[in-house]
Amino acid sequence: MAKAETAIKTRESVATRQERCGKIIRGLKKLYPDAECALIHDSALQLLVATILSAQSTDETVNKVTPVLFGKYPTAAEIAGADPADIEEIIHSTGFFRQKTKSIQKACAAIVENHDGEVPGTMAELVELAGVARKTANVVLGTWFGKNEGVVVDTHIGRLAARLGLTWRSKDTKDAVKIEKDLMEVVPQKQWTNFGHMLIWHGRKVCSARKPKCDACKLAKHCPSAGRFD
Repeated sequence: MAKAETAIKTRESVATRQERCGKIIRGLKKLYPDAECALIHDSALQLLVATILSAQSTDETVNKVTPVLFGKYPTAAEIAGADPADIEEIIHSTGFFRQKTKSIQKACAAIVENHDGEVPGTMAELVELAGVARKTANVVLGTWFGKNEGVVVDTHIGRLAARLGLTWRSKDTKDAVKIEKDLMEVVPQKQWTNFGHMLIWHGRKVCSARKPKCDACKLAKHCPSAGRFD
């Protein structure tokens, strides 16, 4: 693994990374033409809450929990006014359930009080909500509102961005905003949302954290880390 880290820490020019990124995007589109958000949702509110719940959890777990949550509390007002203990019980399996309950109830209360019960559609307004940073705001803006204001950076995207040489930062960096800035330099803005969906799919299907399938990876010829994992 150390060998791979050495290969991807060299800082390259934006032009070099842009060229590589274009090839990677073309490859991803062939592999995942139907890539979309894995969190099941029917509204901006459902997507917002599901994304908050997905922190330190899996989409599969969240998708089992949200139908129960929204079936009982379908509106922001009802979530905000619910008994916290009841919500904690429903979302328990997603982890950090007490803090997540506080976040979604505070966020929903603010949505009711400040936005007439509707999830706001701007970055500035979204990041003011409890439990919402740029990642969650980008998910909602890009997936629901169709606005490419940034690139989602989760664990999959951060890992693959480093391995593919799209950011010169280590995959272990905790500063997702810096990785996002690097990606915004090399990924065309109109691709920001779809790029995130495709990279997440690739991270789950091929480029896993511990055992990436480099031999089977269709992007290997564009990847400076290919074949360097034990």
